Amino acid sequence: MNFKDFVKDKILTITLLLFSIATIEIFLMAYPYGRFIKIYIPISILILYSIALIIEYFTKRNFYNNISNILNELDEKYLITEIIKNPNFAEGEILKNLVQDINKSMIENVNKYKFMQEDYKKYIELWIHEIKIPIATSKMIIENNKNDITKSIDEELDKVENYIEQALYYARSNTVDKDYYIKKVELKDIVNESIKKNKNILIQEKISINLHNLNFQVNTDSKWIVFILNQIIQNSVKYRKQDKKLEIEMYAKQGKENVILYIKDNGIGIKEGEITRVFEKGFTGTNGRMSNKKSTGIGLYLCKNLCEKLGNSIELNSIQNEGTEIQLIFPQNSFTNIKN
Repeated sequence: MNFKDFVKDKILTITLLLFSIATIEIFLMAYPYGRFIKIYIPISILILYSIALIIEYFTKRNFYNNISNILNELDEKYLITEIIKNPNFAEGEILKNLVQDINKSMIENVNKYKFMQEDYKKYIELWIHEIKIPIATSKMIIENNKNDITKSIDEELDKVENYIEQALYYARSNTVDKDYYIKKVELKDIVNESIKKNKNILIQEKISINLHNLNFQVNTDSKWIVFILNQIIQNSVKYRKQDKKLEIEMYAKQGKENVILYIKDNGIGIKEGEITRVFEKGFTGTNGRMSNKKSTGIGLYLCKNLCEKLGNSIELNSIQNEGTEIQLIFPQNSFTNIKN
């Protein structure tokens, strides 16, 4: 608040005051009062009003500036109502009460939608667990009736399972802090688990897997990292070259303050201009828009999101028509770097 704007706000009051002073002067001129009285009365009124105006200005300016400064420093600005001082003028009291009522209504509204979201999340998780039962039953039937047709059905069921798992982890991605267990695990075991989960498609497509230098311990939640590796492996399989055997290489290196897991493939790669966008939610790029790929743009977004929640990092480098390299970075201080 500046003084010029404050005075503009008071222009009607000032105009009426000046009109009142002029009226008083006219009446005083009709009586035989001395010049001192005729000058003293209007000047006194002006001085007293000016003092009151200045006091009011500084009182309101300090109050509003204090609110503005607190807001600038607060990350969660809705907490302003808990910090704001009680004003000593009526307008400030009204403003504070209105802000508190608005804030209370906003919190109630947010809690309502938060409850609805939690309820929907629970339903999705329940549905996912329920749908796994008929899928598992179908796989048992296929196992006992193997032929070319059931083999094709089994392949499609694997894809369904992958999408279901993606949906489950997507539903849980905002509550990783409530569903993780960080401990020291063998990196080799995590990688082997992800290979095992994808063994059917890897064997079927005759994909070459080269694992080496994985004898490191990292601090992480193996369940979430296995899911991340699954997404990366499935992307490599999806975006492989049709005229060349796919090769996936996984190895690790010890950094100064971290362990870096490298996942490389010789697939179709990614356009240079699209590399910085591959972790965006819903981004499919040129490769994803190919008619036979049908990408959702969720896989790598989830990988990035989950890595950040777990305190890890993920980086991607790629050359079109040559292949893609992804780095999963495990800081040595992962225990203290979990993000909520």
